[in-house]
Amino acid sequence: MPRFSANLGFLWPDLPLIERVDAAARAGFKAVEFHFPYAVPAEELREACARNAVKILGINTDIGPGATGHRGLAAVPGREVEFTALADQAIGYCHAIGGTAIHVMAGLVPEEERAAGAGVLVANLKATTAKAAEHGLTILLEPLNPRDMPGYFYSRVEQAAEIIDRVDAPNLKLMFDAYHVGACQGDILTRMREQRDRIGHVQIAAVPSRAEPDEGEIAYGAVLRALDGLGYDGWVGAEYLPRAGTDEGLVWLQSLGMSL
Repeated sequence: MPRFSANLGFLWPDLPLIERVDAAARAGFKAVEFHFPYAVPAEELREACARNAVKILGINTDIGPGATGHRGLAAVPGREVEFTALADQAIGYCHAIGGTAIHVMAGLVPEEERAAGAGVLVANLKATTAKAAEHGLTILLEPLNPRDMPGYFYSRVEQAAEIIDRVDAPNLKLMFDAYHVGACQGDILTRMREQRDRIGHVQIAAVPSRAEPDEGEIAYGAVLRALDGLGYDGWVGAEYLPRAGTDEGLVWLQSLGMSL
């Protein structure tokens, strides 16, 4: 049975971040992951997770300065110095809280700059993966579907896989978010099998609603069983937008025949 982590960027949104950690532990989660936790001092977040005996997984690089809707800088030509600052911040913070992985956000790149952006991303990732390796951290790449994130550098898993192969760093992996794959491409089981060796983390949510994964187009019972069959022994991030209260919505686990 897969091990589920609570993504506290979305779950228990009415609570301060430290209290979300407490809520996740009360619900039975043994691991947590975050989006942008930087406003909370690293030592406080680490202590809260230790107090609750929950493992800390990943964080995102911060979104960086820019217009509303800005989503990272890793593939944005001309902003390499700013990206380096965000990457260094993420590595330092993730190491300080005892985390294991960083999702490097690629950013919004116009179509005419995509070729140049790929080169920028590869160069940035070569430097970042080397720094992250010094602390035992994994770097994750996550394509985001164009409905939710128009203009984002990549939306298909194959695009991220190509970048991973070009960088050729052992600590660079794919964030296989079944919600984004389903919303953009579909054929989740085939793509999951094709990318198995590149996958460093998995996330789930319903398509198209992004709510609890017991509704919508994706048969998550089959997806999670297939993960087991592929020998995936990592965590599955519950990264969804609760329909109502987070605790009440956890009935999705029973609906899928799963538990914490």
